[in-house]
Amino acid sequence: MMLTAACLILTGCQKEEPVRNVIFMIGDGMGLNQAYAGAWAKGRPLEMMASTTAFALQETWSDDNKVTDSAASGTAMACGVKTYNYAIGLNRDSLPVESILEQSARNGKATGIVVTCAMTHATPASYVAHQKNRSMAEEIAVDFVRNTPDVIIGGGRKHFEQRKDSLNMSDSLRAKGYDVVYTLEDAIQSPSELLAAFCADDKLPTVVDGRGDFLPKATALAIKKLNKEKKGFFLMVEGSQIDMRCHSNDMVGEIGEVLDFDEAVAVALEFAKKDKHTLVVITADHETGGLAILQKTPYESAERFRHKFTTTGHTGVPVPVYAYGPGSENYEGLMQNSDHKDIISRLMRLK
Repeated sequence: MMLTAACLILTGCQKEEPVRNVIFMIGDGMGLNQAYAGAWAKGRPLEMMASTTAFALQETWSDDNKVTDSAASGTAMACGVKTYNYAIGLNRDSLPVESILEQSARNGKATGIVVTCAMTHATPASYVAHQKNRSMAEEIAVDFVRNTPDVIIGGGRKHFEQRKDSLNMSDSLRAKGYDVVYTLEDAIQSPSELLAAFCADDKLPTVVDGRGDFLPKATALAIKKLNKEKKGFFLMVEGSQIDMRCHSNDMVGEIGEVLDFDEAVAVALEFAKKDKHTLVVITADHETGGLAILQKTPYESAERFRHKFTTTGHTGVPVPVYAYGPGSENYEGLMQNSDHKDIISRLMRLK
């Protein structure tokens, strides 16, 4: 008894309460410089910088390449294994690996995915599907029907309804009890706790082209629906088009996407601060564009700082990890993208 008391006093080894909810947020292609470009344009630190309590750097290399693609990195974060570029939910031997979303569902938690790309795109697919190549969009859509999260909001309608095999996967979702809708407004009005919102045939418009506040609103809606589950939830949110704008070396577009993603981050952090039992993790799958910020004075307007993209592809540099909430102390130092699943599974006490 005395030894136990001493342990509690001296080492702080008291029983750790499990984390009930996890909101895992991915800025696709968002390196440190992309995030700081957004902060400089905003004129102050982003919410992900100012309102989190832990920070780490994450290496992103894949099993077969020092420069990862979104599929291999998405699989590493979702499934906890390094794999080859283009693989979805498979290990290096092409065998399926359970994702943290699938494990959460198996343990009775509600699950959700919110993105601004097609739902069958590499990152969201990594949490649900198991295919040898990210290009297999129709096969990935079938996996989504077999293993549907409770809430999915994004694009990709054509891969579910305009298929070479003439099957209508949306009808299959309806048969499973899902309310399938095609606008965010209809999703907000839906009373169903099982929701599939395909708000574009493929990806949604960019922020610059008028997407508006889709991502923060969709994030808030998903949290509201998933939070009804008493056992908690796992939600993955992706700012999908930071990467796409950086592939095009489009600085204005990149900044717009980062600021939009950060608004969704603010929604998640506001919920977590009130809830007290939610861990929020904000990171990226890789850096895109080799962006360099050249202005010396911080937080100048977007028109005043100089920048340079050094590639239209991905790079192999580490990306930031910001965390807030119970268990956030696990995110520090240098980590691998494949570390997330074990950390989250342990914190949520998943079996």
